[in-house]
Amino acid sequence: MLGKLVGFPTVSSQSNLPLIDFAADYLASHGIVSHRVPNADGGKSNLWATIGPDVPGGVVLSGHTDVVPAEGQPWTSDPFTLTARGDRLYGRGTTDMKGFLAITLALAPEMAAAGLQRPIHLALSYDEEVGCLGAPSMIREMRETIAPPQAVIVGEPTKMQVVTGHKGVMGLEVHVRGKPVHSSVVHEGVSAIMVAARLITWLSERMETNRLAAGNAGGDSLFVPPYTTLHSGRIEGGTAHNITAKDCRFTVDIRTLPSERSGDYLAEFQAFAASLESEMQRVDPASGIDIVRRSDTPACRREVQGEAEALARALTGDNAEHAVAYGTEAGQFQDEAFSTVVCGPGDMEQGHAPDEFITREQLAAGEAFQRRLIERLKN
Repeated sequence: MLGKLVGFPTVSSQSNLPLIDFAADYLASHGIVSHRVPNADGGKSNLWATIGPDVPGGVVLSGHTDVVPAEGQPWTSDPFTLTARGDRLYGRGTTDMKGFLAITLALAPEMAAAGLQRPIHLALSYDEEVGCLGAPSMIREMRETIAPPQAVIVGEPTKMQVVTGHKGVMGLEVHVRGKPVHSSVVHEGVSAIMVAARLITWLSERMETNRLAAGNAGGDSLFVPPYTTLHSGRIEGGTAHNITAKDCRFTVDIRTLPSERSGDYLAEFQAFAASLESEMQRVDPASGIDIVRRSDTPACRREVQGEAEALARALTGDNAEHAVAYGTEAGQFQDEAFSTVVCGPGDMEQGHAPDEFITREQLAAGEAFQRRLIERLKN
């Protein structure tokens, strides 16, 4: 099953419908009815299904179908052909997160035949890798349709550890619009690059403030690093070394602790940008700064006496505390009042990397976890 799923090149820039078609047909062949929740143009789709009676107390097993690109990475085998070398199974998405989906789909026939007293709900999403864009519409439909479940388990790679918290992730795209002039009369122009540099410096200084505050607090944190981070990962602009730049575009990545709000950081950034914009427009009223929020994924928050955490700990035996800095769809489930944790096979250290792999040992651990879940829901 993992080989089949890896063979679908579901990079976020492409459609995931071939994989969704396969999953729907496969489930139907075992008597399982699935439901699609497509995007606006129908080129991508979520898929969810209920196995067993639609009664309260079931468990949602959730994972995304899209993967990050392999293009430009130094792979030593075809990223979309599962390749075995010893204990490792190589291929794009093996860890993030088709390993989890492969286990779930492979065991679906056993789930259907098990005589479950409480259901297992499957939830497959699109466009997680580009901002968790697909899942919310599916989550809302499931909340309105299925009997309230006991728990949601998002199967991102955690080495089968029970993760009860992760940071929120906000993605921004910034366009600075300047006025081009020859650099010998720079005072008559507005350099979009120079303004962008000040905005990016603000990000760095704001993150340093957070770092110092975390250090001064003196307490332990499950997060590494233990503070909200602000980062720009891509920038482009300008036409020549001796012309003030007409345009500069860059991205912003803000990863907030669950105790903080990404909207507060956005408001601070917008306020600083507005102060720079007023300076720019004294030179050229047509210049300015455009800030577009392209994604805003909520953090996953540790729940007080959370049912999902209790269930996952009972199934894994893991009683340690774990949190991660990467984002998942867990916070989106929590925002719709689902008790949620993150727990799945594989190590995120391999996710997104060239020669991504999952070990057979991790697949076996994930399989054992889901078999224990089936046994639990039979009673």
